[in-house]
Amino acid sequence: MTLTVAFQMDPIESINIDTDSSFMMALEAQRRGYRLLHYHPRDLSLKGNVLYARVREMAVERKKGAHYRMGEPAVIDLSTVDVILMRQDPPFDMAYITATHMLEHVQPKVLVLNDPKNVRNAPEKLFVTHFPDLMPPTLITSDKQAVLEFRAEHKDIIVKPLFGNGGAGVFHLKPDDENLGSLLETFTQLYREPVIVQRYLPEIRQGDKRIILIDGEPAGAVSRMPQDGEARANFHAGGSAKKTDLTPREQDICAAIGPVLREQGLVFVGIDVIGDYMTEINVTSPTGIQEINRLNGSALESTLWDAIETRL
Repeated sequence: MTLTVAFQMDPIESINIDTDSSFMMALEAQRRGYRLLHYHPRDLSLKGNVLYARVREMAVERKKGAHYRMGEPAVIDLSTVDVILMRQDPPFDMAYITATHMLEHVQPKVLVLNDPKNVRNAPEKLFVTHFPDLMPPTLITSDKQAVLEFRAEHKDIIVKPLFGNGGAGVFHLKPDDENLGSLLETFTQLYREPVIVQRYLPEIRQGDKRIILIDGEPAGAVSRMPQDGEARANFHAGGSAKKTDLTPREQDICAAIGPVLREQGLVFVGIDVIGDYMTEINVTSPTGIQEINRLNGSALESTLWDAIETRL
């Protein structure tokens, strides 16, 4: 199959080729003989109902300091490509949401992954609330009194911004912590959105498991282990990777959400599980491919492209 694939992503010159999942997707696409294009979200232009992008042809190589080559920029009608991969990192802000609206103009002629409408409707920490039996006790609110009552009920809590990512702004507060009021005031100054509060899960010490689902099926997992004295296990927060297998509970979680992901065109998804609970469903630009591949000897990028070809 000969395809033209456009990567809508952050500047490729700044990625870490040892951890970046988009880089692995590009390597596999190139190995299959696809033509690769690269552009930034800010390179999009909607003229009437025709979506254009200023793109550059791209080639990639696993060579530090020289991992990409780019052609000259050219403006193209994005409806002329076969696949668009929306791979820019959060924050999930109005710029991100605007890009999803713009990409809808090339559907269904072009396969856009993940489906932009359903990415827009599935913010990580909100999408999970549609599966209440699978998530820990959770409160989303701007009401300080509601937060105080939640802590009185659950004692140890986690407080984090609703649209944060990479573990940024995540706080573990114990029952006697006197900083809750000040923290909520700070969040109110920084964000217009409510905060998300969850019961603290001590199982985090055994790892925060990232499970990759490809077209609704679990494809691999890695346990992200927090550093000593750290409540966050995210790789961006210094967490380390540990080999793992899925527990029966995690298999049940995947079976419960898989059909929904598949139906909504959310082909590449990463869920976060601590203990018996799913805490997030990541649909924007999930990561974890390289860590899982190294630990398991797998090639998730190949499985992913097989799924994309099947959809085409």
